[in-house]
Amino acid sequence: MKLAIETHGTGQPLVLIHGMGSAATAWQPIIPTLAKQFSVVTIDLPGHGRTPYSPIQKMDPTSLAQLVLKNLKNIGIESFHLVANSLGGWVSFEIAVLNPAAVKSITALAPAGLWLTPFTSRYPGELALRVMASGVEKLAPSLLNYTWAKKIGFETVSPRWKELSYEICLDATSAMAQSTGYFPAWDALLGKRFDKQIDSQIPITIVFGDSDHTLPAKTCQERSLAPAHAKWIILPQTGHAPMWDSPSEVLSEILQTVGVSQ
Repeated sequence: MKLAIETHGTGQPLVLIHGMGSAATAWQPIIPTLAKQFSVVTIDLPGHGRTPYSPIQKMDPTSLAQLVLKNLKNIGIESFHLVANSLGGWVSFEIAVLNPAAVKSITALAPAGLWLTPFTSRYPGELALRVMASGVEKLAPSLLNYTWAKKIGFETVSPRWKELSYEICLDATSAMAQSTGYFPAWDALLGKRFDKQIDSQIPITIVFGDSDHTLPAKTCQERSLAPAHAKWIILPQTGHAPMWDSPSEVLSEILQTVGVSQ
């Protein structure tokens, strides 16, 4: 399966992998800065963004990792740094397990999979979120001008929802509404967690927000499942998309993990 891939800037390849129900557009707040030092490669996972969903494509994190590796190889990218969010964070870990020689570093923002007890069913309310996004997609360009609509859509995602730009909110609403791979991805991670070993030579930084209601600390941020050598950061006033709420801090962590000067 061919993934939709875009490249921004020149330099070492730095691959960005979005989360479930999201798309490559989620990275817009940090792409311009990163593109000054890296060849920033954005990917849309199956059924997300500009990549269509295929029922024959397995959607579990390991299968998605294999797919990303194959697509990167097909465009001549053999080694790279990884920056990933939520489901993408889990996929980035699996990529490092499958091909440690290819991965130069990982910055995982609110990565999924770090739970002791795997989920056996979808989150309550996930169907409602998807249906709501689909229902308001055509109205979103107008509705998002109103504070009450923005609050309904983003209060649980970001403690700084009032500060999120109109463009971020519109892109996120469209991405969720169009994510035909959303529920297949959800169903593919049921009963699973990340509990594998990653080469200690790969620098890893894990970043969570102190206000992450999607993957809360009590149930979904188990440090014993993370690579023992990983640097673990908690950012204040930050939700499930740290690159939206704390872009400067996230950029700083990425550069430190990659090992370049700011």
